[in-house]
Amino acid sequence: MSDTILVINAGSSSIKFQLFAIAPEKQLDRRLRGQIEGIGTRPRLVASDATGQRVIDKVWGTDEVGELHHALDRLVVFLREYVGRLPVAVGHRVVHGGPEFIEPTLLNSRVLDHLQRFVPLAPLHQPNNLAPIRIVLERQPHLLQVACFDTAFHRHHSEIADRYAIPDRFYREGVRRYGFHGLSYEYIASRIPQVAPEIGDHRVVVAHLGSGASMCAQQGGKSIESSMGFTALDGLPMGTRPGQIDAGVVLYLMNEKGMSVKDVEHFLYNDCGLKGLSGISNDVRDLLSSVDPRAKLALDYFAYRIALFGGMLATALGGIDGLVFTAGIGENAPAIRRAVVARMSCFGIELSETANGKNQLRISSDASRVGCYVVPTDEELMIARHTLQMLQMQKMPKEKRA
Repeated sequence: MSDTILVINAGSSSIKFQLFAIAPEKQLDRRLRGQIEGIGTRPRLVASDATGQRVIDKVWGTDEVGELHHALDRLVVFLREYVGRLPVAVGHRVVHGGPEFIEPTLLNSRVLDHLQRFVPLAPLHQPNNLAPIRIVLERQPHLLQVACFDTAFHRHHSEIADRYAIPDRFYREGVRRYGFHGLSYEYIASRIPQVAPEIGDHRVVVAHLGSGASMCAQQGGKSIESSMGFTALDGLPMGTRPGQIDAGVVLYLMNEKGMSVKDVEHFLYNDCGLKGLSGISNDVRDLLSSVDPRAKLALDYFAYRIALFGGMLATALGGIDGLVFTAGIGENAPAIRRAVVARMSCFGIELSETANGKNQLRISSDASRVGCYVVPTDEELMIARHTLQMLQMQKMPKEKRA
């Protein structure tokens, strides 16, 4: 039986996981994909094997799986039964690594305490990302755990790209533009030379469009600029987050509407974006199927802002040779892609309606001066790769000192 690596992406009421077997030649074979959802309400474990075949679908009462540590216990039992033993390492998605953590990092209590400092910068994600790490550290302290950061891929931006126009002391304290969805962008950067070699080393704008959405300017497989900044609130409008917003709006909400800091935080993270614009839903699928004019407004605004930021990122690159769509909306919503490209036609991008409608790899027409592509992302595989590298480094013999 091969050793395995478990990848965990924990949310407030769910644990998404994937299990990879370490095959010969240090290749990674996906064995399982699943999640425990509804923790504390309607807990349910669902998992499928590499072929998509369902291997478990189990429901518990809230008294059995009421908290995260109960869910982890159930996951451990399932893995023991299905695989026969526990993984040799666990890789975690951690949204914010701050200015210090710029590469995958071995986890211990000291690192965990440091990462706790960034909770205010990613309140929807960071606490949930760190919770299972803490539990595993307590119960299996010798099990290798690796944090893979969504900010790390962007940490080599120029200082001009990183800064805000505020006094230098804040920049030195870490108030800077970080960028997010880095694991997705890193994976896309690794795939482009394989699936679209014609733009491999050229100027590429990648649009990661999901419930959380952002864009990244890449050249030569490296991040040059990102639409997101200090927190995951900036840039594109998202499912429930507003994206770019005048700071004066926040001051207005507090000074004129009497909203507290906590009120504003909840408002910006939960009540804005597509949900706020439409008054209907934060799900693009719901909005696409709706005849309500507010749904159309939200989608038009979404496409407009994506195209607007696409132009900004093309400027950062000095031009654009490729446009890539990825993530749930980017990979599966031809209407959104069509609306974005229509607004970016001034760059010489032209769609093939047939290819776009079928979610094909290349969706631009033969006449298009800029290639347009749909490349599925795989953040979990990226985490597994980093975790495997860290595992191999730990197993390397130490150099003998004279």
